[in-house]
Amino acid sequence: MATPLSAYALARALRGEGVRVREHPGWQTRNRNHKGPWGPVNGVMLHHTAGRDSLTLCRDGTAALPGPLCVGLIAKDGTVHLVGCGRTNHAGSGSSAVYDAVRAERPAPSSPGPDAVDGNAHFYGFEIENLGTGKDPYPAVQLAAVEKVSAALCRAHGWSAASVIGHKEWTRRKIDPSFSMPGMRGRIDARLGLRPVPQPYAAFPGAAFFVPGRRSELFTAVGRRLVAEGCGRYRVGPGPVWGEADVASYAAWQRKLGYTGPAADGVPGRTSWDRLRVPNP
Repeated sequence: MATPLSAYALARALRGEGVRVREHPGWQTRNRNHKGPWGPVNGVMLHHTAGRDSLTLCRDGTAALPGPLCVGLIAKDGTVHLVGCGRTNHAGSGSSAVYDAVRAERPAPSSPGPDAVDGNAHFYGFEIENLGTGKDPYPAVQLAAVEKVSAALCRAHGWSAASVIGHKEWTRRKIDPSFSMPGMRGRIDARLGLRPVPQPYAAFPGAAFFVPGRRSELFTAVGRRLVAEGCGRYRVGPGPVWGEADVASYAAWQRKLGYTGPAADGVPGRTSWDRLRVPNP
C-alpha cells in the first residue's frame, strides 16, 4: 500500500527501467479522480486491448466508459504511450480475496471471488495492444516493455512481482491479458533480482538509536519513506533531527501495519523497520 507516484516520478521511473516512453499532451492531469479516490495504490493491473489502433480509445474512452482507460498503452513496438495519470477506467470492481492477496504480496487465489472492491482506486492500469484471440502474437519487444513497466513501478514502491496481476485474475468477467501471468511475474521478479536497488536498504540501528534530539541523516530518509507511505505527520520537514513529528509519523506507520496500543508508540522495531525499507542516506 503506497501513495501514488506523481506524473513526473512515474515517467522518470519508467525511463529509469529502460522503457521507451511517449508522453501525450495533457496526460499528466487526465484522470477520473473526480469520480472516486485514487490511492492508496497496491499494484499494477495488465490488460489487452482486444483491438488494434487503440490509442485514441485508451485516451478518450467512449460515451459509456469515459477515458482515460489506462495510464499507458503498450504498443507492439514496445513504446509506452502515456495517456493518463491517476484514477483511470480500467479495472472496475473485483475480488476482495485477490485484493487482500496483492496487499500482502502473496499469490492470488486461483479463482476470483465476487466483485466487491474498486480496482480503479488501487491499481495502475496498462493496456497492451493485442486482439486477445490467441492468434495475435505478442512481439518480444512488447513483452519486454510489459516486464519493464511492471518492474519499474514495483521498484519505485518496493513491491515484488506479486503486486502485478492480470484483469482475468481480478474478476471472473474478464479474460485479459492473453498470456501467462505467472510467466510474466517470473520475468518481473528475475528483473528485480538482477538489477540491484540503487540505494540498499539501511540496516536497523536498534530502538535505542531513536533518541529525541539526536541528529542523523538517516532520520531524513526515514521521514521521506513515511511520507511516501502516507504516514507523514510533518508540518515542516522531515529533517535530520529525531523529534515529535517523527515519532507521530512512525506511530502512524505502526498502526498501518496493524499495531495498536503501546505497540504503536512511534519507536522503530526491527519488524516495522524491515517493512518500511529505508534507503541508505
